[in-house]
Amino acid sequence: MSLTFRTSPKTVFTSESVTEGHPDKLCDQLSDAVLDACLEQDPKSRVACEVATKTGFVLLMGEITTKAQFDYDELARSVINEIGYDSSEKGFDGRTCGVQVAIAKQSGDIAQGVNQSLETREENDVSDEEVETLGAGDQGMMFGYATNETETLMPMPIHLAHRLTRRLAEVRKQGILPWVWPDGKSQVTVEYNYGKPNRVDTVLISTQHAPEVDNDTIREAIIEEVINPSLPPDMVDEALKIYVNPTGRFVVGGPLGDSGVTGRKIIVDTYGGMGRHGGGCFSGKDPTKVDRSGAYAARWVAKHIVAAGLADSCEIQVAYAIGVSHPLSVFVETFGTGQLPDGKISQLVEEIFDLRPGAIIRDLKLRQPIYRSVASYGHFGREDLDLPWEQLTKLDELQAAAGVSGKVAQSA
Repeated sequence: MSLTFRTSPKTVFTSESVTEGHPDKLCDQLSDAVLDACLEQDPKSRVACEVATKTGFVLLMGEITTKAQFDYDELARSVINEIGYDSSEKGFDGRTCGVQVAIAKQSGDIAQGVNQSLETREENDVSDEEVETLGAGDQGMMFGYATNETETLMPMPIHLAHRLTRRLAEVRKQGILPWVWPDGKSQVTVEYNYGKPNRVDTVLISTQHAPEVDNDTIREAIIEEVINPSLPPDMVDEALKIYVNPTGRFVVGGPLGDSGVTGRKIIVDTYGGMGRHGGGCFSGKDPTKVDRSGAYAARWVAKHIVAAGLADSCEIQVAYAIGVSHPLSVFVETFGTGQLPDGKISQLVEEIFDLRPGAIIRDLKLRQPIYRSVASYGHFGREDLDLPWEQLTKLDELQAAAGVSGKVAQSA
């Protein structure tokens, strides 16, 4: 969000989402399924798992140190079939595809800095409490974002784009539109007036489909069963532009139509481009990797600030060094909507929220096998999931410290 965005009488912003059958999302889900399998048996597993896929095969690769024991081949096939790739007719079949595994242990050089942070090594006083000893698993900067333009405190374009892809999956899985196949995309353009969402300008749906269905049937059914139920009626008018399968045909999809790799849909995973992104993906990484835990914590903090009424929109940046527990910097931007100066809000954040990796893992209970559930349809603002980083557990404390009170917008 920029000053121009907030002061212009008419601007548009577009975000996209993809279904769980998109080849990149298939890889994200496989990576997080491996992570969940490790955490279920060994909560302190160190996991960095990436997946690549193309016609007829998937490759699981990375560094994993865990006590967990499970069959990678069996797990991969189960996930692929659950996604909906269970027939060669759809271009990919979890029962017959090749599964290759290239997994090694985490580097000892990295492990020593994560196991015992720079602070505790310098103090020569290693605490038994992991909160004190755990260093960041990598360097980098992580961003979190929240805005009061939806009940979930997410930007309207990505909120609606995810609604559309989730509905597209529902009509497929429930047999409402049995000719819909797993691969699909949505894109939503929202018109804003002075930084506030006013109307939906354009909707685009592309869905993989069975070959016997004609374009007119697809368009009519997608509008009736997917688009109309997913959009807020008060944001739809006769000028809405709708595109359904604009290429005219989408039978070849999934890994047959395009290669897939873990971590290529990071903007879909986050805020649809409305907030900045540090660059690191989430899927396949255990919570000692601040690419994941730091970004979750930043969303948690930003959501608290907006829910507390301290700003209409808020972006947080947190930066880390590998092997160091305390953040190198914490930056708060409220885009001119803050009820307090941004510097004061930043001070409150550092006083109330412990953003060391060990504290984030503790406070957000991140050693749970919950990650495949967010590997498609977004990691934030999920109305269908009870995610710890969406919970406003420190709201009263923040409001008291800021001297504000009253009803707040929240989805949790």
